[in-house]
Amino acid sequence: MPSTLDPSVPAQSPDGSVRVAVVEDDTACRFSFMQALESAPDMRLAWGAATQAHALLLLPTEPLDVLLVDLGLPDGSGLDVIAAARGFWPHCAPMVCTIFGDEGHVLAAIEAGAMGYLLKDAVADAVVQEVRSLHAGGSPISPLVARKLLLRAQAEVSAPAPVANAASLSVRELEVLRLVARGHTLAEVAQALGVTLHTTRTFVRRIYAKLQVSSRVDAINKATQQGLLDAP
Repeated sequence: MPSTLDPSVPAQSPDGSVRVAVVEDDTACRFSFMQALESAPDMRLAWGAATQAHALLLLPTEPLDVLLVDLGLPDGSGLDVIAAARGFWPHCAPMVCTIFGDEGHVLAAIEAGAMGYLLKDAVADAVVQEVRSLHAGGSPISPLVARKLLLRAQAEVSAPAPVANAASLSVRELEVLRLVARGHTLAEVAQALGVTLHTTRTFVRRIYAKLQVSSRVDAINKATQQGLLDAP
């Protein structure tokens, strides 16, 4: 049954524990994480799921503080689970734990709403500690992933300032850009426009390409400079 709780209110668990769910298709890895979480006195394991479909079914049932999710699921992407979690429980902090450490996966996860990104070289007890850090307000990132993001940032700083081709943005791309600038998540933009999350991400990629930017903040700044966000 769907939860009757108000998702806009960050309700605390009765005993003050951190409520965590695990979405991981590898059985050994999933049970290792679940066992470590159940053994931690300050954690409460809400549920575990091996597929995207099962996770989406369980998400509305109770509030979550942290969602530990893999990206490569057998029936879809963990990105959609992250976006759905932020939709159901805005105060939930999703954290990726995956084998994918490339820039594309990392940036897509951040766009979907991930607030932490770990590679599967971490042992279960270390992951529990990272869950604590995330819940306390941190953003745990594996060193290899952090290095790639820093190198990307350095490359962007040293690159010549691009010239935006703002005039080439379509009407729908402008709609997406304005909704994103107002602070809406990609899932909320998709719902507002009546399109799928995948289609919304496609619009975002096109906007980035046309404005010659690589992040949401840069897109908003460039669009503001071009006067694209002045209209309601």
